[in-house]
Amino acid sequence: MNDPYAPARDALAGEGLGSADDGDAGGADPARLAARLDDNDPLSEFGDRYRIPDDLLYMDGNSLGPASDAALESLDRVVDEWRDLLIAGWTDADPPWFEVGERLGDALAPLVGAEPEEVVVGNSITVNIHTLVGTFLDELLAGNGPEREEFEAADGEWSPNGDPDADPAVLVNELDFPSDHYAIRAQLRQRGIDPDEKLRVVPSRDGRTIDPRDVEAALAAHDDVGIVWMPTALYRSGQLFDVERITDAAHEAGAYAGFDAAHSAGAVPHEFDAADVDFAVWCTYKYLNAGPGSIGALFVADRHHGLTPALAGWWGHEKETQFEMNTEYTPADSAGAWQIGTPPLLSAAPLEGSAELLREAGIERLREKSLALTDFLIALVDDRLPEVSVGTPREHASRGGHVALEHPDAERLSEALRDRGVVVDFRPPNVVRVCPAAPYTSFADVLEVVDEIEAILDSGAHETYATSEGGVT
Repeated sequence: MNDPYAPARDALAGEGLGSADDGDAGGADPARLAARLDDNDPLSEFGDRYRIPDDLLYMDGNSLGPASDAALESLDRVVDEWRDLLIAGWTDADPPWFEVGERLGDALAPLVGAEPEEVVVGNSITVNIHTLVGTFLDELLAGNGPEREEFEAADGEWSPNGDPDADPAVLVNELDFPSDHYAIRAQLRQRGIDPDEKLRVVPSRDGRTIDPRDVEAALAAHDDVGIVWMPTALYRSGQLFDVERITDAAHEAGAYAGFDAAHSAGAVPHEFDAADVDFAVWCTYKYLNAGPGSIGALFVADRHHGLTPALAGWWGHEKETQFEMNTEYTPADSAGAWQIGTPPLLSAAPLEGSAELLREAGIERLREKSLALTDFLIALVDDRLPEVSVGTPREHASRGGHVALEHPDAERLSEALRDRGVVVDFRPPNVVRVCPAAPYTSFADVLEVVDEIEAILDSGAHETYATSEGGVT
């Protein structure tokens, strides 16, 4: 079979589950279809390399990926080095700890379509938003907009001490993860810019997605936008953004283009260089499976190397003279300049193994399987769960790695699923997020999840649960 996942795509694009079996009368049986897909899945053996309890169906990897054997091995190695080498680990470990940020950045660069020197691992994702947005706000305030021969440049009239109307604005959207807005508002305030006036928000037409035409319209309506900041994928609905289109629109308006790739890095291949993206951030504990609170990562296009980061620290100093302890800061001429403090080795170590496992699987193959898994999930929901709506775009180009299932009792449904060993999460007011992550999820797993949802809704079992006032999901 040339395309092992074609039956899942056909089940969604055709006339239901029965259309996917090439005339076999048994094709309407989803269990047979799942078995067929699993039998032909070239990535099926990867599931055995992740540590998920036998009694769980884990569908929450878009929040926290599971441990893999490879991640645990790289963590154990660093623990052993700490025990045996103590401080000598910075230079004598194999590989030396001193280069961890750049070395792991090299490993992640192919996942986002970047050169090795454009990606570094360090800080946390929110800290990286602070330092990168702050850096490019400072560039705007100095009169330095995007420099492209083919794009209109910023006019250099941003004025930190003059008319507030001349201050640069940041364009975001109303469905962003809240932490992004918190950080951007803080960076605007620190520069004397009123975020109530200069954080411009693109509205959603449907409460689920952002239409790129509305981003373009906002840029046409406001000539003060200096940074366009968008996610690569929305955390709630899973909508995947057209990064190149948004970047082009930003540059046409004389604005920088920055992205939060937390909900796609490791599940969706990106081409940041080809799209001409200026900067981006992401975490490593979701689809990159590097552990709870694991280290952050960032991308800065090489044309911006040499800028002084808004949040400077000694680990971003040029490596050649870092230990000369000069009081004058000299930023590294790479994305490494945006590192701040000493990297937390035990939070970085699992990423080495987990990234190697994803490299072995191949990001393009992982994306193909992810789309097939979500195709199959959506087809099953359409076929068997009339009370449930799919809030995630159906087009492959607009779909990330998880599916938002909408139901009026979503919170209680999610709790009932968890009590039955199906780990999902709830997002107010009506979304159950289901993430069949490609490295470790089978098509049979997806079918079992839908079986459980159907049984709960048919029996009304979820109605016995009380709603809560929030919590970690």
